[in-house]
Parts: sequence; structure tokens; C-alpha cells
Amino acid sequence: MKYYAIIVGGGSGKRMQNTIAKQFLLLKNKPVLMHTLSAFYASSFKPEIILVLHADLHQYWEELCMKYNFDIPHVLIRGGEQRFHSVRNGLMTIKGEGIVAVHDAVRPLVSSRLIAKAYEIAEDTGNAVSCIKPSDSVRRVKENSESKVINRDELVLIQTPQTFEISQLRTAYQQHYKPKFTDDASVVEKAGFKINLIEGERNNLKITYPEDLELANLLLK
Repeated sequence: MKYYAIIVGGGSGKRMQNTIAKQFLLLKNKPVLMHTLSAFYASSFKPEIILVLHADLHQYWEELCMKYNFDIPHVLIRGGEQRFHSVRNGLMTIKGEGIVAVHDAVRPLVSSRLIAKAYEIAEDTGNAVSCIKPSDSVRRVKENSESKVINRDELVLIQTPQTFEISQLRTAYQQHYKPKFTDDASVVEKAGFKINLIEGERNNLKITYPEDLELANLLLK
């Protein structure tokens, strides 16, 4: 069985209050993205790594690789207009069958244990989507500012990696893009496949706000 990882580059640094794209911010003295690629490279499944970045960022990434002597093998391809199109571009580089994990570039603390579990369960069931249960209370807010409590036991927070049989993901990404496609699981579910949830990790945070980067620095050993 062959294994792949599509690492999807994030957007700009607007919510980080930074002009540098989030995946290039420094975490323990090297860019966030390098930690993410290193996590998959260290996996015992030895996936082929496909990095999807906006074309305007390719030269900058290559310069960073030179600066930090980063030599982990990976294929660099162009991102699309939306995350949906970026993942589809990544899929197009894979010619054979196997198992592919799709992962956010800005989740650098993903563990080898979670990566392995995702590949194993996806190989057995067709897909594996990481999630955690919310610890806070949750309310639904309506347009008139009224709110109603939601039973948090019925909710999960979706993470990546989201891992699939390649044939399943290819079939799903033959659909046309819809704004409600916020992740790969939503695309695959719309194509008629059952989504299998697996327990993710609270440390597998997505770096979105300045506080996230500070926390990642504390958590990274």
C-alpha cells in the first residue's frame, strides 16, 4: 500500500495581525510549515509528501528551505482559488491508488500516533476524520440575537488529518465547488460516503490567532 500526505497551505496572516502567511511564522526558530512536514516525514508509514501553496509563495518557500537547510523531500504544486481547488490540485499529482491524508499546513503539532491511526483506520474503513469534543458550552445564535443552548455531547470539532482511500477522494472531488465545502469530509459526505470519525488531539491546534502561536511554542518539546 502506498501512502501520501497533501499539506494544504493556509491563507494570509490577517487574523494573526501579521503580513506574513501563517505557515511561515517562526515556531521554535523555524517556520511552522517545516514542523508540519517534519511530522509526516517522521511517520512510520513514510508517505510521499505533496505541498500545496499559492504560486506567489513558491519562491519564498524555496528561499526559506535554503535558509534553514530544510531538505525533507516533497513535491511543491500550485494552490487553487479555494481550499477545495488546492486539494484537487494535490490529488491530480497522485497517479496510483493508496491512502492519502489531507492536513492543514498550520497544524504543526500533529503527532505520529494520530497520523498512524488515521492511515490505519482509513485503510480499513475507507476514511478517517480527526475530531475532538468541545469542552465549552455551545449556543446557537439567531439573526435577532436570540440564542439557544446546544447539547455539546452531540457536537465534535473537526481537525485534520482527514484521511481517505484515494479512489474515494477522487470520486468526491469530481463534484463542482460549493461554498459549504469547508473541509474534505464535507466534500466526501456530499458524494455519498459515510464519514468515520476518530479521536483527534487537543494539542493538534490550528494556528489562527497570535495566542495559538504562543501556545504552540509552549507545547512543542
